[in-house]
Amino acid sequence: MIAYIIRRLLLVIPTLFGIMVLNFVIVQAAPGGPVEQTLAELRGNAVSATARITGDSADSANLSDSSSSSDDGGQQSRATRGLDPVLVEKVKVLYGFDKPPLERFVLMMKNYLQFDFGESFFRDATVVELVIEKMPVSISLGLWTTLIVYLVSIPLGIKKAIRDGTSFDVWTSGLIIVGYAIPGFLFAILLIVVFAGGSYLDWFPLRGLVSDDFASLNPLQKVLDYFWHLALPLTAMLVGGFATLTMLTKNSFLDEINKQYVLTARAKGLTENRVLYGHVFRNAMLIVVAGFPSAFVGILFTGALLIEIIFSLDGLGLLGYEAVINRDYPIVFGTLFVFTFLGLILNIIGDLMYTLIDPRIDFERREL
Repeated sequence: MIAYIIRRLLLVIPTLFGIMVLNFVIVQAAPGGPVEQTLAELRGNAVSATARITGDSADSANLSDSSSSSDDGGQQSRATRGLDPVLVEKVKVLYGFDKPPLERFVLMMKNYLQFDFGESFFRDATVVELVIEKMPVSISLGLWTTLIVYLVSIPLGIKKAIRDGTSFDVWTSGLIIVGYAIPGFLFAILLIVVFAGGSYLDWFPLRGLVSDDFASLNPLQKVLDYFWHLALPLTAMLVGGFATLTMLTKNSFLDEINKQYVLTARAKGLTENRVLYGHVFRNAMLIVVAGFPSAFVGILFTGALLIEIIFSLDGLGLLGYEAVINRDYPIVFGTLFVFTFLGLILNIIGDLMYTLIDPRIDFERREL
């Protein structure tokens, strides 16, 4: 097992590097980078924008003045037309675009290996500070959603498999399919209208993860306040979250129940619970366990974007979306590096969970 873990950890390095290279190339090809956006701002509001740029770039002014003198005779692009070439060069130096793309990528990866993810272009904070600031919201939504989905879907799927074809199986299937068909953001709006003071009841808060007086509450009140704020966002995320895992669990159990070893176990006189949970469970749950890391990462970092916006929850999903829109490259690549690395590690953990459920699995003999 140790050798397998070491091989998988070594594979993380080229996988992570390849993902970073691919995304770096795509982002560089996308129009409207931070330099172009700042130059557009300069053209629209030259006085205030110029003051900001010159103030932020005071340390690199001499370098900019000397390096831009040879560019005065060249043809200016549409974004730089009508602007002082010295100022344009200062903007490039400010965002690091005075260097060629390859040099910028190598420097970025070197810093990332030292866990230096840089500072945001448009926010007065480092990438690490922003991620730490937004992490509690995303962890709250992702962790509780994943736990509730698994705690409900697995027992429900087992029950549906045992009672396959009965009225219980039919009405529960209809219920979870209807929930799956309802978009989470539309259900979130309905919850706000009904329960958050929209038109009817005013039972739950409309925004934020905790109340303004959270620090002054006692421990029990803090827990209650925390879940009070999470009630509506979690309900909106959970409405369509049960269908896939429930049906996957049901079909896995049905496939195992019809195998010969189950008939043999029953013929030996074992109880139904012993057959289901002592033999069928560990085999049927393999495919379910395999999907846990990807499900958690998906819910944690991507699945809650619209929910965060609707309920004014400032989490990682909203941070990443705004970074892409604003071309805030340090946040884009810094969060991509961290989330990809975390996802790869969780996939390794998911493989190791196989052995906890079925000790017969031996990853040492697995060819990578």
